[in-house]
Amino acid sequence: MGSLEVKTLLEGQAEVWQYMFGFADSMVLKSAVELRLADIIHSYGGPMSLSQIASKIDSASPNIPYLGRIMRMLARKGVFGAHRPSEGGDTTYGLTHISTWLRHDSELSLAPMILMENNLWQLAPWHYLSQCVKQGGIAFKKAHGCEMWDFASQNPEFNKLFNDALACTTKIVMRAFLSQYKEGFNNVRSLVDVGGGTGGELAEILKTYPHMKGINFDLPHVVATAPEYDGVSNVGGNMFDAIPNADVIFMKWILHDWSDEACVKILKNCRKAIPEKTGRVVLVEIVLQENGDNMFGNMDVVFDLLMFAHTTGGKERTEPEWKKLLEEGGFPRYNIINIPALPSIIEAYPL
Repeated sequence: MGSLEVKTLLEGQAEVWQYMFGFADSMVLKSAVELRLADIIHSYGGPMSLSQIASKIDSASPNIPYLGRIMRMLARKGVFGAHRPSEGGDTTYGLTHISTWLRHDSELSLAPMILMENNLWQLAPWHYLSQCVKQGGIAFKKAHGCEMWDFASQNPEFNKLFNDALACTTKIVMRAFLSQYKEGFNNVRSLVDVGGGTGGELAEILKTYPHMKGINFDLPHVVATAPEYDGVSNVGGNMFDAIPNADVIFMKWILHDWSDEACVKILKNCRKAIPEKTGRVVLVEIVLQENGDNMFGNMDVVFDLLMFAHTTGGKERTEPEWKKLLEEGGFPRYNIINIPALPSIIEAYPL
């Protein structure tokens, strides 16, 4: 075996080790959120030593050596910055552009999403992917005995975890959406947000377009926990049965939760709910790229596997797959608008 072959084989082994323990990245990130490390450093106003950070953790006797090992990993990953004085003294840790997204007290934060996706309830279905390949079926149901939406309706703690995670990603994506869709709703009188959760994304839209009537439409147990927002009416129902009438229907990260057959049914109900000549559907969804050549790297295919693990036939779709789905649902014309976020805007028209 030549030296180049040995080197290549060794590189392969090294990469397998990295993939094998990829979960360590998400687990240490989760621990940082649970310990509120980014909030502690931000509140302090500058870099802190381990003992200073430990003194602010909600615990009577925090273990500083354990904290040090977590911070070492996070610093190596660039989540926190580490400054080691050349003349000796304690290493201090500061915020970076990554840890800014871990703060609970920030308007734009991914902390609730980190807690939700790394919760035992959400991790369990990932262990059933190979079983699904062999036997078919739904990973979440194999792990928990029911599908995710039923699980949420029966489990208030999970329902809150899930809604909080969606609310935080809504703020991030909606800011990007509104920055690129500045005049998109100028002549729209009414808008239905299908699967709008607790109404946060619709409230953000109405701040920019206060002339519109907004209907937040979701399952009854979801809208039951929705706060009051100016201009937003909460309506409980099922998008597979019927959707409230409006000029425009908005759906953010809804269709990726469902199979092609289910999506066609939803789109046909959308088609019935909007005016034939002037109506449209506005989707915010990932458009899967075959090469993954963008800032978010492999997140499109990761999200596709997330749909595999958590939903009933959901998946991310390429542009040709979106085109076919929209046509079958009664929307032969579409337009894709890129925004500074993981998903894109897809406008779909019935004529």
